[in-house]
Amino acid sequence: MVAEHFTVDLDKPLVFQVGHLGEEYQDWIHKPIVCVEGPRFFQSDFWEFLTRTVWWAIPTIWLPVVCYALSISVRKGLPFSQIGLIVAFGVLTWTLIEYIVHRFLFHIETKSYWANTAHYLLHGCHHKHPQDGLRLVFPPTAAAILLVPLWKLLHRVATPATAPALFGGILFGYVMYDCTHFWLHHGQFKEPTLKHLKKYHLNHHFRIQDKGYGITSSLWDRVFGTLPGTKAAAKKS
Repeated sequence: MVAEHFTVDLDKPLVFQVGHLGEEYQDWIHKPIVCVEGPRFFQSDFWEFLTRTVWWAIPTIWLPVVCYALSISVRKGLPFSQIGLIVAFGVLTWTLIEYIVHRFLFHIETKSYWANTAHYLLHGCHHKHPQDGLRLVFPPTAAAILLVPLWKLLHRVATPATAPALFGGILFGYVMYDCTHFWLHHGQFKEPTLKHLKKYHLNHHFRIQDKGYGITSSLWDRVFGTLPGTKAAAKKS
């Protein structure tokens, strides 16, 4: 199903085209097209709707779930000071998950038809159209499916009182991640830390795609040696 020297027609739905690129797919997605309005993915309006999410839907939907999870730990008698520490640990855990998923799943190299198609839906579309404002955050339907096994896993490895707080901390870290990611692409910052973080992330998109996997921070890039250096960036650019 992979065609040699296949040319993608950007005026047609993309998802079932990109698989035909074969080994050329990786090179294609790393040549970004910068435009605010993203491409159409599917011919079906229903499936197309499921791929588009406004950024504010993430805190609107998931912050009440965070509060509910924390309230369970409160009702089970966990002190507020301990809940705070667990939430902080949960946020830190999320930053590691964020790094691992971005590095080893989102940037996996594919070349077969279905692998390319799945990768494009997962992350390739973001590198091809990095400013697509409606595909910068994870669709809530997909997130809900993933949160169910996470909830069950945490209740297996933690106590009934601490598991909800840990779940709330990880989920809060995810909300911070998705909102931060959106504004790194569409916000303008004067505050030095945020300005640096924006530059750091856009460097990953437009200069060195195999480094700089952190979104909310560069912590794990520093730990695992994937922090892009300025000399390397200059050479790549």
